[in-house]
Amino acid sequence: MTFKEFGLHAALLRGLEDQGFTEPTPIQRDSIPLALQHRDLLACAMTGSGKTAAFLLPIMNDLIGKRRGTTRALILTPTRELAAQIDEHLRLLARHTEITSAAVFGGVGMDPQVRAFRKGADILIATPGRLLDHMRQPYARLDGLEHLVLDEADRMLDMGFLPDIRRILKALPTQRQTYFFSATMPPAIASLAREMLKNPATLNIERQAAPATGITHAAYFVPQTMKSPLLVHLLQRDPMESVVVFTRTKHRANRLADYLVKHGITCARIHGNRSQSQRTLALGGFKNREFRVLVATDIAARGIDVEALSHVVNFDVPHVAEDYIHRVGRTARAEATGDAVTFVSPDEAQDFNDIEKALGKRIPRLETPALDTAKIEEQRPETPVGERLAAHRRQHTSPHPARNEKDRRAPGKKAAPSPARQAAERTPVGSATRNTALASHGKPASRRTQDSGHSPSRERSMSAGKRFSQPVGAILSTHSSKSSAPAHANASTGQPERGKVVSSRRRQRED
Repeated sequence: MTFKEFGLHAALLRGLEDQGFTEPTPIQRDSIPLALQHRDLLACAMTGSGKTAAFLLPIMNDLIGKRRGTTRALILTPTRELAAQIDEHLRLLARHTEITSAAVFGGVGMDPQVRAFRKGADILIATPGRLLDHMRQPYARLDGLEHLVLDEADRMLDMGFLPDIRRILKALPTQRQTYFFSATMPPAIASLAREMLKNPATLNIERQAAPATGITHAAYFVPQTMKSPLLVHLLQRDPMESVVVFTRTKHRANRLADYLVKHGITCARIHGNRSQSQRTLALGGFKNREFRVLVATDIAARGIDVEALSHVVNFDVPHVAEDYIHRVGRTARAEATGDAVTFVSPDEAQDFNDIEKALGKRIPRLETPALDTAKIEEQRPETPVGERLAAHRRQHTSPHPARNEKDRRAPGKKAAPSPARQAAERTPVGSATRNTALASHGKPASRRTQDSGHSPSRERSMSAGKRFSQPVGAILSTHSSKSSAPAHANASTGQPERGKVVSSRRRQRED
């Protein structure tokens, strides 16, 4: 079967030929005819199966003959990389048409996106968060929407986008065609699909999630501290042309990338702490073969589409089988072939066994090669968060038992005074006995003076009151009498002292 049999527009067929696509993949063969009939579609499609073209081609085929200047299609994706990838794919397929598109995601300036809204780009590819930012403004009009696509819906659920999606749906026209694509179908996704879709055509809903058939799986069982030397050894020994290495955290990705560069391996990194420009440059350089290795976290597991990617390395074992499927799905795309290698440390063995059970097969174990650890330094693994917090608390806990006891009290609750302290506080205020007793129990002689029974602050205010209660003339005369003493000449200049001159001027004003 060929794309011509679908009855697509000639301009789209030319775009497919330019990209070298002649025969549709299974998901394209099943979904495109249904979508061309304007039916809602619910499909469970594995990553790398060609589902992007499965929804782009029917949408563009419907928009070719319509008036420009109105946004008629919206595609929601979980990550920036996936939105940029879909937009790039769309532009290649629509190069012989007048269809316009725009990618709307965070980490970049909003002005180009605002212009796309105002001009009415035919198709918008957006992440939920940035789209909501625009929808709060009057220029973001989507009342002419005819097609809605949710791509990687299960990933959007994992990332907490479900409330945002529901808010977006409330602002969209109810009369539309909806495409719902997900690699897995958990209960929450199935419930959302029932809310969004009207009598949908379903594809592969009962199919268990599985990686592409062209992937060769393998595993090395090594200690955590030997994973970095093993990766360097494999990269230096085997002809791995392009490799994506997945780590569990952003900090491990940074350390591993620095380690590879230190050993002469061209490498880029991509994770959530990198700016959008840095992520775009890293991914572009990797696609252009400027970098041999791309170290990434799971944020990129569903947004990297690299032609002829040879290897995927799971530097850390993912916690669930779905993440493993999406990681290794970066290779063997569009019915190609590729290798997936996983490094398994002793504390990750259980997660790896769970992945094998979910896949329904045993992944072959490879013998770990002999590593010259004298030449390749070990990389200290990341300390778990719980251990780091415990060490921080131990470091900042005071050794003083009384202070520690105070820290363990409930917030806002004061310690009960001792019986001796209570007895001292019952002594009459101002007495020497009270002051002596309080001082002997860890407090100064009280906030009141021992002789008068008045607090120091009250004494200061009383003395100030006495001064200012005197007549002004009396105060000035007292000051004049003090300053009427003979002025002593300055030994160095022979001039009267400065203070004496000021006093004589005051006397002149009084006269």
